Amino acid sequence: MLIILCVLAVGCLVRPDEPSLAAARGRPMCDRTQFAAADVMRGPISFVGLPPVELGVDVDWRMDPYRNRSWALNLHALRWVGRLVVAYETTGAADALRRAEGTAHDWVRDNPRGGAGISEWAWAEHPIALRAPALVCLSTHVKAEWLSDTLVEHAEVLADASLYEGGHNHGLDQDIALLGIGCRLDVAKWRDLALRRMTESARRAIDGQGTLQEQAPRYGVYVHQRLGVAFAAMKECGLRIPKELSTRRRALESYVGHAIQPDGRLTAIGDGPADMRPSGFRRPDSTVGVFDGGYVFGRSDWSREAAFYSIRFGPPRRYHGHEDHLSVTYQAKGRDVLVEAGFHSYERAAYPRWTVTPEAHNVPVVEGAAFRPGTATRLTGSSITPTRQTYELTDDAYGVSRTRKVLVNHGTDVLAVLDEVPEGHRLRNLWHLAPGQRPTLVQFEMPTCRRIGGQREGVGEISPGYLKRVKTVTITSPAARSLLTVIVPGRARVSCDGGTVTVRSRDGSVAFPSGIR
Repeated sequence: MLIILCVLAVGCLVRPDEPSLAAARGRPMCDRTQFAAADVMRGPISFVGLPPVELGVDVDWRMDPYRNRSWALNLHALRWVGRLVVAYETTGAADALRRAEGTAHDWVRDNPRGGAGISEWAWAEHPIALRAPALVCLSTHVKAEWLSDTLVEHAEVLADASLYEGGHNHGLDQDIALLGIGCRLDVAKWRDLALRRMTESARRAIDGQGTLQEQAPRYGVYVHQRLGVAFAAMKECGLRIPKELSTRRRALESYVGHAIQPDGRLTAIGDGPADMRPSGFRRPDSTVGVFDGGYVFGRSDWSREAAFYSIRFGPPRRYHGHEDHLSVTYQAKGRDVLVEAGFHSYERAAYPRWTVTPEAHNVPVVEGAAFRPGTATRLTGSSITPTRQTYELTDDAYGVSRTRKVLVNHGTDVLAVLDEVPEGHRLRNLWHLAPGQRPTLVQFEMPTCRRIGGQREGVGEISPGYLKRVKTVTITSPAARSLLTVIVPGRARVSCDGGTVTVRSRDGSVAFPSGIR
């Protein structure tokens, strides 16, 4: 094979039949928004909010000091190496570029694909996808043969159909990475594959209303942001942005916009931290969004003091979803009232596993029946006016019909929920109160309108942020076949008589049918 010796600052050997940085005509794309600003030259490095760790010059790539999956992933993603490149470009500090090159080269030497004893995260599909853009960024200034070779190897793995996560945010990251390498090394087959897969994947992942099929609004934010990165890469590469990708990205904005609570935090449904505050999303035109993918988001108005609620239904659980069908969350007067356990982490431990279960949500549980994971729930009816909304949902997640009707009244803030199962069965419902909140919660056995007591108050836990846990009050109802729960922020008097529920609070008085029609 003909070998051409090329003389560069770093020196290299170019093989004409293989893609090479030395011979490539592609532009060295480096979207610096992917690499958060951080001073990684001054000592230890922190990942996912855990205490900093001193990595040293000769990194131990098998280290996992916190036994944390996300920490290990971030170590091998090398996005922190991308930060070093950005630091060099920003400040001109040559030591930052030397450290970036040295660290990346150390990773390549110590982590041969298929090598014995390497970390399971070295060649896992998501770290590969996140690492490749950092290596492309480094190639702006480093054109060594080892970097060419590893970029080719990364591209070959990213192009492998058996490793592709289509319809998922990981697949999008894989396509962004493959597009970047294809553009950098001027390999049309990689560029074209990335563009084609990205479009097909978005069609599967984002429906016409903008609902992300990963079942967590937090990932709607992520996919929207990553599509922005992809569009920037396409422009840099001289490619046209497919119209369908633009359309689906815009649709995501409605889904995310409706899911942002009045206090600015994103509704913590599925795998999404309760302290996330998205920015840059336009306000939807309506105050209520009903998404066929399994979400209702509603509010009284667009002020910070507005009442807000969410309801879950839809297809079986998948990806980042929880077993949360029929669950309701509620805010009023700028404060949480009903919350859920939320998202703690991806760790394979008892508490994170529990946060996915029905019991971690505000749901009805059928007594003496086993829960059937992965059951779909239907929204069978709704009525929406500016001051009052009602919904009816049903499923057979416990082997019998389980129906929940929800009424939300604005002005005089009231949330009412009617849960029912067939004759011969009984249910209990669970209510997770926001820490420090004690709303009025009154329950009636239906259809008699008989007020019932005997609610059990327990100490529960919710996750207000990644790896965080706080105590709160969880209320479990008495068992009944048909149970009406009325929740009012603050103190209120609630009565049920002759098929009519009346609520009197500081906001005023309101009445509605006990059957929630």
